[in-house]
Order: sequence, then C-alpha cells, then structure tokens
Amino acid sequence: MKIKYKDILYQDIAYVKGIGPEKAKILNEELQIFTIFDLLNYFPFRYEDRSIIHSIESINYTIEYAQVKGIITNIQTDTFGNKEVLIAQLKDATGKIDLVFFNGIKWLLKYLKIGKSYIAYGKVNQFRDTYNIQHPEIDEATEEILQFKTGLCAVYNTTERLKKSKWKIDSETIRKWIYNIYQTYPQLQIPENLSTEIIEKNKLISRQDAYKFIHLPENKDQILKAQQRLKFEELFFAQLDIARQHKKMKLSKGYVFESVGELFNEFYHKYLPFELTNAQKRVIREIRNDTKTGRQMNRLLQGDVGSGKTIVALFSALFAIDNGYQVAMMAPTEILAQQHFQTISKFLQPLPINVKLLTGSTSQKDRKIIHEQLISGELHFLIGTHALIEDTVQFKKLGLVIIDEQHRFGVAQRAKIQLKGDVPPHVLVMTATPIPRTLAMTIYGDLDVSILDELPPNRKPVITAHRYYSKRLDVLRFVKEQVDTGRQAYFVFPLIQESEKMDLEDLERGYEDLKKFFPSPQYKLVKVHGKMSNEEKDAAMQAFYSGKAQIMVATTVIEVGVDVPNASIMVIENANRFGLSQLHQLRGRVGRGSEKSYCILLTNNLSEEAKVRIDTLVRTSNGFEISEVDLKLRGPGELAGTRQSGMLKFKIADLTTDYPILKAAREAAIELLEKDEKLEHPEHWPIREYILQNEKEKPLWIKIA
Repeated sequence: MKIKYKDILYQDIAYVKGIGPEKAKILNEELQIFTIFDLLNYFPFRYEDRSIIHSIESINYTIEYAQVKGIITNIQTDTFGNKEVLIAQLKDATGKIDLVFFNGIKWLLKYLKIGKSYIAYGKVNQFRDTYNIQHPEIDEATEEILQFKTGLCAVYNTTERLKKSKWKIDSETIRKWIYNIYQTYPQLQIPENLSTEIIEKNKLISRQDAYKFIHLPENKDQILKAQQRLKFEELFFAQLDIARQHKKMKLSKGYVFESVGELFNEFYHKYLPFELTNAQKRVIREIRNDTKTGRQMNRLLQGDVGSGKTIVALFSALFAIDNGYQVAMMAPTEILAQQHFQTISKFLQPLPINVKLLTGSTSQKDRKIIHEQLISGELHFLIGTHALIEDTVQFKKLGLVIIDEQHRFGVAQRAKIQLKGDVPPHVLVMTATPIPRTLAMTIYGDLDVSILDELPPNRKPVITAHRYYSKRLDVLRFVKEQVDTGRQAYFVFPLIQESEKMDLEDLERGYEDLKKFFPSPQYKLVKVHGKMSNEEKDAAMQAFYSGKAQIMVATTVIEVGVDVPNASIMVIENANRFGLSQLHQLRGRVGRGSEKSYCILLTNNLSEEAKVRIDTLVRTSNGFEISEVDLKLRGPGELAGTRQSGMLKFKIADLTTDYPILKAAREAAIELLEKDEKLEHPEHWPIREYILQNEKEKPLWIKIA
C-alpha cells in the first residue's frame, strides 16, 4: 500500500531513524519540532563546502578548514596544564597530520581504531612548521558516510541545551536526521502551495525540489533556487494576507467629510504663518480624497524630522471639524502630547475651536470637564497620551484619529481607539522614523502611504561631526561660543534600561561637570530624565522653552517632541551607545530655526558596527537612507516597535536583503486577488488548501470567504 505524503510528513519525530522518544522530547521543548514536516521546515542558515578531500601534503596556512581522509596510525593522550588532550595521527598517500581533541576523549578512545580508515573535517591550526586539525568531526569512512559527508553540507542553528545534552545534538546531528528521512522515505512528497501560473511566471522550482535542495544540495545553484522558492512562498502568503486586509479596509464604511469648510479656508488664507511645501499640499489632497469617499481612511504619513507632519495633521483635523466631527490625537509620551497641544493650540487660537489636553497627570477636575464636553460635542479636538483609550473617554462623534510615532503603541492600543464610535473613524498614522521599504511593505502594507519628502525652505541642514573624548574640551569651548551668541544647547546622555542606575549616575556627574564649565549665574542649566516627576520635567522644559535656561542636560526623553527653534547645538555623549535611527531622531531636535545648527557625536574608540553608525550619520541627513543602513545593521525585529509584528517571524526570508523577492511576491498576491479573490478556480486550490490548513497555527492568515 502506498503511504500518503501527509502520513509521513505529520508522523511523530520520534519515529525518525536516530531520534527516538527521549530526543523527540527535547526537540519538542527546545525547537518546537514535533513532526517530520516540522524538522523539514527547520532550515539551515549557511553551508560548508566539503566537496574537496584535501591531500595532507596540500594543507597550508591559506586553508582555514580542511577535510582529510586516511588511516589512523597512532593514538596518544597528553596533558596541557590541567586539561587532557587526545592526539590521533592520520596518514594518507601524501603524508601525516595530527587530529587534536579536547573533549569526548573517553568515547574517542573506544571509537578510534589504529589501521581503520576515517574522514575528518575541522579547523586547521599551525604550530611552528607543522599543521594540525583541532577537534574535527570524525567518522569511519564507510560508503554511506562518504556520501553523506562530502559535498555542500547544511549548517543548522542549535541551542546550548541540545549541545550539552547527553546526545550532544549539534548541527551535524540535525543534518543526519534529515538525511535519514530522505533515505527512509524516497517516496516523500511535499504538497505544492502555489499555482502553476505563479511558479512559471516567477521562474520558481517546485516545492518538492526546494525542500530537498535546501537540506541536501548537490551544488550552489540548487541552494539558490531552493532559497528563492521558499522565500517567495513565505513572503507571498504574508503579502496575500496584507493585501486582503487592505482590500477589506478599502471597503469599510467611513464618515463622509463632504466639504472643505470655513475653518479650513480661514486658517489657510488668514492664519497659516508660512507657505506649505509641495509635498505637504500633495499629502493634504490625498487625505481630502480619502475622507470624501464614504470609506474609512487608513493612511500612514511618513516624514523625516522637520518635514512638517504636524501641519498636515492640523489640516486633516480641520476637514473633520468643519464637517461636524471630533478629532483625537494620540502621542506616546506626555512631553510629546504637551508639545502637540501647545503647537496646535497656538495655531488654532484665532479660530472658534475647543482644544484640550488629556494625559495621566490631568487633574480629576479637568478630566470631568473634558469627559462632559466630549459627550456634548463642545470639545472639538482632544490631544493626549494612551489616556485617550480609557473606557471612560467617550466621544459624541469621533471622525478622525491621528496617531503620532505609532511604532511606540501596541497593536491593541491602536485598535482600541478606533472603536470609540458606531462607525470607525478615519485614521492617520504618523511617524518621523523613516521606515525601510521592505518593512513598510510588510508591516504597513495594509495602509495607504504618504511621504513628505521635502523639507520646508527655512530648514538648514544640520552640520554633524564626530569627535573623540580627547577633544571634549574643544567641543565645550565651541558650545560656549555658540551659547554666548544667544543660542541654546542640548547635552544628551544614553539611558539603557539594563544599566539605568549607572546611566543616571553618568548624567548626574555630567550635569555637575557642565555646571563647572558653564558657571552660574552667567549660565543656567536644566536636566530632564524619566525618573523625574512630571512637575520637575515640566519646569525644566518650560525654562528651556522660554530661553531662561541655555543648556538642557537630558536622556532620550527629548528624542521626539521637543521643539525649540533657538536650540542649535546638540552634543551626544557616548554616541556609540545609541541606535542609528535614535541618533537621527535626536539630531532632529536642532536645526528647527533659521540659525546654522550642529550635532556633535562624542565617543571613545569605536567597534566596527558603531563606526558604520557614526560615519552614516555624519555622511547623510536622509532619514530613509539611514533607515536602510539601520535595517542592515540591526535586522527587522530589532528596529523600534517592529518586534510586535508577527509578520516579521520569517523562517527563511530576510527583509534586509530580499526586497526583489518581496516585490515580486507582493505583485503576485495583488494580481491573484484581482483575478480570483475567493480562490475558487481549480488552479488556485493548492493556495486555498494551504491557507485553510495553516490558519489555526497562524492567526494572521486570511480566512477564505
């Protein structure tokens, strides 16, 4: 009787040759591998080329790893310090080489036999004029082992617990198990999950071949083809999910903002204190078009620091208020919420618009007024923190939600504020953290995207320089010169959560040192950090805003939201301890006025990665270019706020390098939905079956209607 592929693929991993119940249990716990198919989905992360068996005579200093085959002619143990070492001499037709082992000596003494043929692979070490191979993998040179050991060998990640278990489960062990699967089940079939049309159009190999080639390749071409196929399908199903969500959002009913009303026109023609950039005008038109369709707007507004997102948000709010709707604007911190409140209140002061601020420190008396005015409709525009999503905050007619620096909010928080009405309000999501295009297509693919790619004409580029601490005195003298001409300066210290106590001590010490260099009463310094009370922070901020204090010593609480046009110097202490995007955000606090501005990065010696970060920041002020470098350095899961997205948990695709595959997968997904949204055509049944089979495991997968 022919065994069905599903019976094999979903067989318990314990039944694979070489595993058994005990090893299966540790695989369940450590790698969540339960079935044969789980193991086949555990992909290698690199390959070792063992296609060459070196002659011993050919081994020299240019060879890092070598594979040799020969007969053991001598075995001896020795002691170096307190450590026992086993040395086995291997001889082939060209010469002899020592194989040196530091671990597993008892087992090796039983396993190795003089006169028998072995194959060994390991790191070449030079000692004076001779070479040895340290702690090689070694196996008796049987025909099966030679077939398994030579060629391109997949390398798998493992864990400390697996490696230190009594079975010493390493990469080689995992590869052997997969090899055993293919030897035991030559009839093994991997079900196809793409249509013939998609496979042919994108020049992909079959899924069956891809799994075989990814684990047991015969050449590099097979590896590349397998990776392309498996990456494509992984990204295709993620993009199919996103495209379905986007289409669904496009069909969601939304409020109609019928007209551009009096408040909008009065503000634009009478009170707008500067000329809008073409980019701002374009984005405002995009938002206007979205809000008059009767469909819910879900738009992401990306704009580099200083590109003018706030004024775009303000015009969007005026669309809503002119049409009888209320607006909520949510910011991640009190400082940023207060900054928005002050800026927007000042802009709207000449107009009959009621704007209020709601944060964690809002008094009960003021909260009561806000709640009453929201329900009555007297309050038009509410700005605040996550306090806006509390159940007690109810709106009469919420028409627009603006979420700033959205990557700092959880998915649930963003969703909750959208439920504050019978019909979902329009949503404008803003970020000053430029998002690499691969991340934008993956995490925010369900949103329409607008980009402010033009800075206002009065914004001058910030001059960025790197200085080592040996030049710190020169930096301080330069800051003093600038402050003496009437400018203000920031000194920013790192604050890393794991070493918070030490970092705060650094800030306090730095503050005291700076007070000596900038003595009172000629200079006034303030400090701001997260451990201060809101009252203390507000007082310090106010002193700096008003110009009473010339120097602010702070942690990254000022990364977003602080807007002091007169502040033209930013000194970042220990700049190597900041992420690249974070440094770019900090730099954005200066250069907001008409004066020439400076950002000085102070460091000690730099690691290679830190040097790339610092050099990139000095070289460019383009946030999107910076974000691409940051993505390459840190990976998608480490970038601010993206770890929460299940879309990033790819097994083989890599958003730092796979943009061309992602683009092709996205195009294929969109084209498929246009042709056959419900996947009813027989050609698309493999796709449909795969989705239905996986939707329990992956709650993000689409449901077929």
